[in-house]
Amino acid sequence: MTKNFWQKLKQPILALSPMDGITDAAFRYMTSKYGKPDVIYTEFVNVEGLARGAISMLDHFIYNKIERPIVAQIYGIETESFYKVAIMCCYLGFDGIDINMGCPANKVARRNSGAGLIRVPEQAKKIIRTVKQAVTDWSNGITLEEAELRPKLITALKNMYPQPESTIDQSRTTTPPKPGSKISKSRPARNPIPVSVKTRTGIDEIIAEEWVKHLLEEQPATIAMHGRTLKQMYSGEANWEILGKVAKIVHKTDTLFLGNGGIHSLDDAHEKIKKYGTDGALIGRATCGNPWFFSGIEPTMEDRFKAAIDHARCFEEISMKHTFFAMRKHLAWYCKGFDGARELRKELMQTNSSDEVKVILDKFENTI
Repeated sequence: MTKNFWQKLKQPILALSPMDGITDAAFRYMTSKYGKPDVIYTEFVNVEGLARGAISMLDHFIYNKIERPIVAQIYGIETESFYKVAIMCCYLGFDGIDINMGCPANKVARRNSGAGLIRVPEQAKKIIRTVKQAVTDWSNGITLEEAELRPKLITALKNMYPQPESTIDQSRTTTPPKPGSKISKSRPARNPIPVSVKTRTGIDEIIAEEWVKHLLEEQPATIAMHGRTLKQMYSGEANWEILGKVAKIVHKTDTLFLGNGGIHSLDDAHEKIKKYGTDGALIGRATCGNPWFFSGIEPTMEDRFKAAIDHARCFEEISMKHTFFAMRKHLAWYCKGFDGARELRKELMQTNSSDEVKVILDKFENTI
């Protein structure tokens, strides 16, 4: 049997965790350019919205060759929509598909989506089976039309720039074209891609050991678990003790297990992986404003400023449909830990372009 990409990775696996509103195409590109994690996930995308024709959501699926292996993360509750979006992910050449069963946001979880799926294990298992079936059908030759995608989605997908066939100079610091750019005529091989799950330890209480057994029935390639319950959101300490117990259960199968939550540094990640016996870890908030995280490099202030400008330009090129407002939080994360950082962040929060960012940062450097 051919190994999937997860099985080919050297352990421990260190991956960039998906973060809603943060791990957009520009952020992922920067992280790959400066640090290169073993795996990268996209932001989660709602299957119901996309399957019903919300073409703008395809922007979340823009990626660059240097991000590989890259996993498309999706969430929702309707199996029919999961099927259609999984077909789209295969068409776009992703290396894997991840099902979000961990988002604690009330608007998501209250409809038994995201972490809410922990309440309905039978539906969660049905979703995994559905996505795996879509992958199988894709590898067996199903077309976008046969998958009954809406015509406008099919048109958008066929016009979208597919990274696997890119002839763009990948050494450039700029990001690839957006949907609407011309693509090459060749398509990636229709090989089956692995399906994984990202989840939490429970809803109101920890039921991680019971819950993971349900997931393992469907044999996902990888399970990543955040060491907090839905109720905890992101507060308190991530419970790596329970993640260690879950790891022992998962290791009795062919599924890989990654821990997530409360990792502050590269050394911290390695220590937790070794202590609790996981196959690796997902790192999220510690990478904000720190695309060097996975390299272990400690950047200077000058390094941070150059990266902030690079990131802003990257954002403009790949996210022209969106206002620069979404970039500002990233700028704030780059500017911490030095005298005058607070005042500098205030100025950056008023910027509307990468040119303005450069002027402000250059001026600050010239005054120190």
